[in-house]
Amino acid sequence: MRRGARRRHRRVTGGALLLALPVTAAVVGPLVTPADIPSDGPPYALGGGHPLGTDALGRDVLTLVLRGGASALGVACTAVALAVAVGGLLGLAAAASRSRRLDDLLIRPVELLLPLPSLLVISVVGVGWRGHPVAVALAVAALNVPAVARLLRAAALDAASGPVAEALRLQGESPARILFGHVGRAVLPVAAADAGARVGSAVFTVAAANFLGLGLDPTSPDWGVVIAASREALFVQPWAVCAPTLLLVLFTVGVNLLADGLLAAKAEGKATAWNP
Repeated sequence: MRRGARRRHRRVTGGALLLALPVTAAVVGPLVTPADIPSDGPPYALGGGHPLGTDALGRDVLTLVLRGGASALGVACTAVALAVAVGGLLGLAAAASRSRRLDDLLIRPVELLLPLPSLLVISVVGVGWRGHPVAVALAVAALNVPAVARLLRAAALDAASGPVAEALRLQGESPARILFGHVGRAVLPVAAADAGARVGSAVFTVAAANFLGLGLDPTSPDWGVVIAASREALFVQPWAVCAPTLLLVLFTVGVNLLADGLLAAKAEGKATAWNP
């Protein structure tokens, strides 16, 4: 037990440490950097007053990295939050419906999005909002809703049809109270673990969309855009690619380690409560 506790502690600590750098850059960076980044330096230069060099437009890469984290991480986290909210509501409602017809009506329509390529959906949604982060966030959220709905529906079936739910119905509790108070709490660990994994994949989906020019403006300081714009000069000015890539990797790994450690601790707490 102690060995397991130490392992969980290492996961939580390691995840928090890995998250510290990208999250700090995303939160503090926009506060200490100018909104209009000067482009008065030579392209792809190293040194010369620029700790990480310059990009193709002569902009300071360190300033770009500090400025671009808010959009890179903010869009991904917003998309996952929307996906969990919408998909979770659909999944819980389907599990608690006790009607096959209503179950199909809630789940089948969103499943139509499952086979669609993610970048195709992002490009279609972004037609009217070209270069707007809201379009990318909505598209990534829509792509994740079907999987979230199916997962949480499956996780909620036992709780929705179990003896506790039946007892609550016999006591006259409202469907909303049963749905959110009992069923929702039962699937919360599953939802949290899934959200942690999806944040990592959403970060890279957003970065890939921006990398391919389907998301934000090509001059945006977003990490994915900076990687895309500088990839051809990787061996000339490696920091323009390596710095934002490293921050994306740190964020993704950190989120997953932190989520795994916290959920394992929560599961152990429940087991201890049942077996004192």
